[in-house]
Amino acid sequence: MLADGTYDAFVIDATIEGAGPERIVHLELTITAGERKGDVIAVAAAGMSGDEFDLIGMPATLTVSDGSPRVIVGA
Repeated sequence: MLADGTYDAFVIDATIEGAGPERIVHLELTITAGERKGDVIAVAAAGMSGDEFDLIGMPATLTVSDGSPRVIVGA
């Protein structure tokens, strides 16, 4: 797992599971800067819009706080 902090990332894969309020988006992100550059991180996100093809290739910001990740795609 990543240390607490903010990381620039890029979405390399996205898979959607479920629909509606049960929808979970599984993302694979590669870190694009800093000492963890090139690392691939898998996260799952609820409440994220877009389909797989909209998300792949998008820049993202990954924030880890108290060991919990938060992803903003398109940031």
